[in-house]
Amino acid sequence: MGQMKNLAYYNGKITAIEDMMIPANDRGFYFGDGIYEVAMVFHHKIFALEDHLERMFNSATMLQIQLPYTKEEIGALLNDLILKVESPCQFLYWQVTRGTSPRNHLFPEGVSSNLYVYSKPWKGVEISDEYRLISVVDTRFYHCNIKTLNLIPNIMAAQKAKEAGCQEAVFVRDGYVTEGSHSNISMIKDNVFITHPLDRLILPGTERKHMIRYCGEMGVGVEERAFTLEELAEADEIIISSTSHPIMRAMELDGKAVGRKNPQVISMLREKYMKEIGA
Repeated sequence: MGQMKNLAYYNGKITAIEDMMIPANDRGFYFGDGIYEVAMVFHHKIFALEDHLERMFNSATMLQIQLPYTKEEIGALLNDLILKVESPCQFLYWQVTRGTSPRNHLFPEGVSSNLYVYSKPWKGVEISDEYRLISVVDTRFYHCNIKTLNLIPNIMAAQKAKEAGCQEAVFVRDGYVTEGSHSNISMIKDNVFITHPLDRLILPGTERKHMIRYCGEMGVGVEERAFTLEELAEADEIIISSTSHPIMRAMELDGKAVGRKNPQVISMLREKYMKEIGA
């Protein structure tokens, strides 16, 4: 098989994304009973693959999903698949669902989990200093640390942000900021990087992890603690981070100007990231 413009893989079958067919009895269809990961591919190399695989296996353990392969086997498969796509810069997505069986809330017995992968060309790293944010009440459950397919509250929040002319929604639970609808939310205050601790209320973001490391290398202090929406509004910088949008900078929160007071730290964080991806 020659190189393809895009690629989809499902339990050993490879097609173009638009041609892939998945059984209706896949439990991802009925229940969102699965987990997923997203990684960026630069120069035909998967960035931070080990971090994504580690999080994937942690999510699978918490949901009692038996993965179809070892961590090394999945990594090797993903590395092989991205080489089949023409573009050297790709958006790589993969998910595992509990299996294919007739609809029943109980876990099916004697059924193997399903692995779905797709990769498509990506326009490259996106960096923005003009993110507008809107705060919303965090109505999600207490398993936000699992990268599950159940994303309806996130979708509704993201849509609300779009309709308000914003790029991201900030979840607030009991007065404290947790994360964004599809990102981690961190801040810089008095030259200290502050981010919500890893617990059941946020996803352990890979870019969040890298920024903490970058700060250590730069001599910038780090605090992993909960912070209020009011604290966020008074921060020197607000950082929105995700795999596809690594270090975005907020300029507005709930219609008011915020942040943009410590460009030096932002520049250093971005330089560290760009160096790591080889840009």
